[in-house]
Amino acid sequence: MSVTLQELRRQSNIWFLAARPRTLPAAAAPVILGTAMAWADGVFHFPAALAALLGALLIQIGSNYANDYYDCLKGADQGERLGPIRATQAGWVSPRQMFLATGIVFFGAALPGAYLVWRGGMPILIIGLLSILFAILYTGGPWPLGYLGIADLFVLVFFGPVATGGTYYVQAQSFSGPAALAGLSTGLLSMAILSVNNLRDYAQDKESGKKTPAVRFGVAFVKWEYALCLYSALIVIPLLLVYLKPEIWPSLTILLLCLPAKRLIRKVWREEGPLLNLRLADTGKLLLAFSLIFSLLWILSCQGVFS
Repeated sequence: MSVTLQELRRQSNIWFLAARPRTLPAAAAPVILGTAMAWADGVFHFPAALAALLGALLIQIGSNYANDYYDCLKGADQGERLGPIRATQAGWVSPRQMFLATGIVFFGAALPGAYLVWRGGMPILIIGLLSILFAILYTGGPWPLGYLGIADLFVLVFFGPVATGGTYYVQAQSFSGPAALAGLSTGLLSMAILSVNNLRDYAQDKESGKKTPAVRFGVAFVKWEYALCLYSALIVIPLLLVYLKPEIWPSLTILLLCLPAKRLIRKVWREEGPLLNLRLADTGKLLLAFSLIFSLLWILSCQGVFS
């Protein structure tokens, strides 16, 4: 019995690691932000918010499983990995097991998704289907987005305005321009996470034929991209939101996050190899901190707490 329990724990740990939990803040952050803006407008709807969060997390996990599977098939994970070990390439699970797990997780995402479609209609159905499709096409299919170097744009859109705007929409059942604009910040910070990933894997991606921005344009380009993403998310978008909605000016307190962002940028510019795993995790923490702090500031500002 103890052996069976030990094996169960080992298998659970394998699937947990394959889900790449450090990437999950990118899925949760826009939902948190969109929900906060719905709350501030008095249209918060708990079942819809919870379904949006569950759906986003499951799609992200399904995407990670799909990447694990397709990268193994394409031989992109051969040799010594600088990033987290891939379960399929390491032989922890078979390709068939990973393929089935991917399908199960995406089916799981469809369950809260069905409720959101019932509530939000055709726009939510289109968003859900495209989200799953692009999650697969990131490394799957004849023209995988990650191999062509255009995945950054899809990350910006789907982890940004689509996620925040969609989260607001399923609660309010109406569109919000500020919610979509605010989503650019989470999209840019998610794009920054991908930039660190591309920097870390530059040599391996170049050898395997992945045309990431780092391979196409060089590591200097991606370092500048990283800095631009952070400062745009933390400065430009909040300033634009205050311009559109002057009463939320206290939300500009979020500019204080530029201090840790500046330190992060310096480290990303100077470090390479496995050390960038730490910066990837730090960028995920910055994304989560932004979504939580800015959400709180937005709610308090809209309620006139600071006036």
